[in-house]
Amino acid sequence: MQIKPILTEKSLGEAKKGQFTFLVDRFMTKFDIKNLIEKAFDVNVLKVRTINMKGGVKKNVRGKIVTKKAVKKAVVTLKAGEKIGIFCKCSII
Repeated sequence: MQIKPILTEKSLGEAKKGQFTFLVDRFMTKFDIKNLIEKAFDVNVLKVRTINMKGGVKKNVRGKIVTKKAVKKAVVTLKAGEKIGIFCKCSII
């Protein structure tokens, strides 16, 4: 099982409110995601929301056909006052 943080302007703005965004394995359940985040970062997770992002075939700027894999995005809400270090080190300019 693998998780990757999503570090965009929008996700960093949400991190200030206590909601952290990750890319997770497509077959993970909300319960699996909650347990993994709690063990990995030593925090208390209150809520997990998931979004399935479908894959498909797309064309890039040069006109080449590129295949994108389907992924799942998880938005994790933490207990008040808790933070994840990865999101705190990045700042919006």
